[in-house]
Amino acid sequence: MSVVNVTELATVSASRKFGEPPVFQRKWVVEVNNPTTTLTEMLAAVPVAVLDPHPEASYCRAMQASGGNYNGSRFHYEITWDYELPKQENPDPNPLARRDIWKWTTGGLQVPALYYYDGSTVKALVNTANDFFEGATTDISTLQASISGNRATFDYGLAAAVTNSVNSDEYLGGEPYTWKCSGISGQPAVEVVDEVEIRYWQTEVTLEYRPDGWPLRLPNVGWNFLDGGEKKRVYVKDPDTSERVPSSNPQPLTEAGALKTGAPDILVRRVHRAVAFASYFGQPTQQ
Repeated sequence: MSVVNVTELATVSASRKFGEPPVFQRKWVVEVNNPTTTLTEMLAAVPVAVLDPHPEASYCRAMQASGGNYNGSRFHYEITWDYELPKQENPDPNPLARRDIWKWTTGGLQVPALYYYDGSTVKALVNTANDFFEGATTDISTLQASISGNRATFDYGLAAAVTNSVNSDEYLGGEPYTWKCSGISGQPAVEVVDEVEIRYWQTEVTLEYRPDGWPLRLPNVGWNFLDGGEKKRVYVKDPDTSERVPSSNPQPLTEAGALKTGAPDILVRRVHRAVAFASYFGQPTQQ
């Protein structure tokens, strides 16, 4: 055996900064009888493994080890372990066993102003002549969830299938069709755990929540209407000549496509595929 003695130095360093977690450090001197002893063998001789708790501050775990020559001796080396507070609760040395990390961001989205809320009733946003305000826009709030996790493989087919889909049932407190998967990315990564190489994929899923839902809300209007199954042009009366002229604005229609008096109805049309989000993306857990 190349390692003949391991001695922990009495000097223990620690640092604390207001608003940040503490950092601890422990050091050992490893004596060897062969100057070609590998760093791996020296690390194995020190009684510390990744994620071991600090003896005085158990909330800090062993995160990083380093080694180097000690006082110029070819037979003595210094091993240093840095202890930090893990960002995740109950971390695991195996990257594939670690929990997903959820991140939340709020934002805004500008959309055409085609409807408004009269109490809890959605109505078409029109003037007193039932014509729309051209070019009017409004802002709505959005909530974005980013899910970072590790996977053994990257399922390209699944990523393509669920991107731009919406939730088919209630998810994270949102009603059906209020969450949309905006995209899924993945990049290869590698770690060494207990001297075993583990290759995996670091993935990130982006979900967007829209309170009014992702289905389109469209006014039921048109320049044409149906009369006995025949499509006809919408005409209006010229105020100067009293002649019938083609309407310059689309007019309200009924569900059957006939002309309608009064304000137009709002049509709700879902254009995204709906899937069960919980089965694909899971639920956030306490980090």
